[in-house]
Amino acid sequence: MIDIVRRHTALFAAGLLSCCAAARADYPDRPIRIVLPYAPGAAGDIVIRQVQPLLEKRLGQPLIVDYRTGAGGNIGAQEVVRAKPDGYTLLLGATNNFVINQFLYKTLGFDPLQDFAMVGKVADVPAFIYINAAVPAKDYAEFAEYARKHPGKLNYGSPGTGTTPHLSAFMLSEAMQARMTHIPYRGSSPGVQALLANEIQLYIGGYGIASAYMPQQRVRALAVASPSRYPGLDQVPTAAEAGMPDVVLSNWWALAAPKGTDPAVVATLSKALSDVLATPQVREAFAQGGFVPGKQTPAAFQAALREEARRWQEIVQKSGVALDN
Repeated sequence: MIDIVRRHTALFAAGLLSCCAAARADYPDRPIRIVLPYAPGAAGDIVIRQVQPLLEKRLGQPLIVDYRTGAGGNIGAQEVVRAKPDGYTLLLGATNNFVINQFLYKTLGFDPLQDFAMVGKVADVPAFIYINAAVPAKDYAEFAEYARKHPGKLNYGSPGTGTTPHLSAFMLSEAMQARMTHIPYRGSSPGVQALLANEIQLYIGGYGIASAYMPQQRVRALAVASPSRYPGLDQVPTAAEAGMPDVVLSNWWALAAPKGTDPAVVATLSKALSDVLATPQVREAFAQGGFVPGKQTPAAFQAALREEARRWQEIVQKSGVALDN
């Protein structure tokens, strides 16, 4: 009798494992929802629209972009954290969502380093350091000297308090001993308009937000925070080449699933993403928009997040910024 029970138990377990394996093999078998915790038209929206058609083709299912804005992206991120870890609800988040907000907000409600399974980095957004052309400086050395000689007289803008442009510009101002004043705007577009109007003298952002005004000599790019020069603006030196201190950090976008998602599902998503990012179609589209395709494996990316988070924690503490949800 005991042997019969054991045999039935073993057969049941084998059947269960077989069903699970079949379920993983069939993934995905319905549409996948991608939560974007920012408004339509922002950088993350542009990024996902560039890869969406090819990802849908490789995965064989539609990708539904769901905008869940608010609280610096925390509302959308928290929704994904609480979602069923079945691979059908993903987060397209920015640097803030994964390695900054946990140090900015008093009550975040989750730990992004623990509560997400990273699918992969979708795009880096190299940060350009733009100044208004009326500022009497042709390069970083001249700007740093001018800023030091006019402490408290210059302004820098950002798309919002606690964002990567804000914190990077704060650190740059500190390094230059310029005591520049931070003026936050509701997004990058009004910030760039303020730069053009010389309401602010410095703005840090991606290639696409202000490079079009360079040929008109309305803004200058002092440097780009990247290991190499950006192909679209190869006359602009890297931060290292310009002699700029290593304080400006660029933004990036990444896909993540809730913690506990089957590793086989994460691997399926990661492989599809990697294949799409390697296509000439996406690489060309990204280059035109100021994006660089992500290359790290999920494991390497997850490990890199912890080191980057430590650096951002130090920056946030030094800035003294604290926000409420």
